[in-house]
Amino acid sequence: MTWRAGAALKPRVALAALGVSAVAASLPLLAPAAPAERSAAGVLLAQQSLPALRPTPPGLPADVVLSDERKLSRWAYALRDAEVRAAPTGSARVTGRLHLLTENRVWEVYLLLRERRTADGSPWVQLRIPGRPLGRTGWVPRDALGPYRVVRTLLRIDRAKLRLTLFRSGKPVFSAPVAIGTDVTPTPAGHFWVREKLHTTGLPWYGPRALGTSAYSPGLASWPNGGVIGVHGTDRPDLVPGRPSHGCIRLLNRDIEWLYPQVPRGTPVQIV
Repeated sequence: MTWRAGAALKPRVALAALGVSAVAASLPLLAPAAPAERSAAGVLLAQQSLPALRPTPPGLPADVVLSDERKLSRWAYALRDAEVRAAPTGSARVTGRLHLLTENRVWEVYLLLRERRTADGSPWVQLRIPGRPLGRTGWVPRDALGPYRVVRTLLRIDRAKLRLTLFRSGKPVFSAPVAIGTDVTPTPAGHFWVREKLHTTGLPWYGPRALGTSAYSPGLASWPNGGVIGVHGTDRPDLVPGRPSHGCIRLLNRDIEWLYPQVPRGTPVQIV
């Protein structure tokens, strides 16, 4: 089945979920909001207003915190494949590059940590980087990113209690049992975020909806698309709660249906 969404992008789903060696299906997407900005690569991106940050006077290397990853967080699209550096300067070591699309050909989003103006007044942004090794951060010039967007949600997955909790502005508003990875294919711990929102109709092992995160399976690098960890439904409700998966977080279908519209892209995901 083939769907068309946004700029005719055809997403591929390959989450580290059940015992499926590969999945390559075209799915409907939640496209970005009305386009109002064009990237250097000619990609239209959405504009969203944000209360102005207090500028740091030139010459002062002070930071403006953009996200506490609990009550308020900010994210942005990449406007070009800029180099990611180890420090906020053009002479610092290159540690990677921004990219415009996820593996499923959805607009990539980056969780932003802080902004700093260097001695010459140039603004740089520290952000989290998806992919392996997990937990990387780096700095890019401010003009490599689109407008800042705000989320006030947090997903927390407790692997010991097999429980997912949704927080809004720091307050718990929803909790549900989950199934996670086995000892051999564990669900990784760390600070991640929601990158994708996918309709998985026709793929019963994922249930009706899936949230793609920035986490990757630590042991399934050869999995299609690198083994992205997803939060999704299931066709085996008898295994929830439990530890049967290849690293993904499975919810009962009624719970993912409720959760899906409550969790915007850019939402921090804390796995403990």
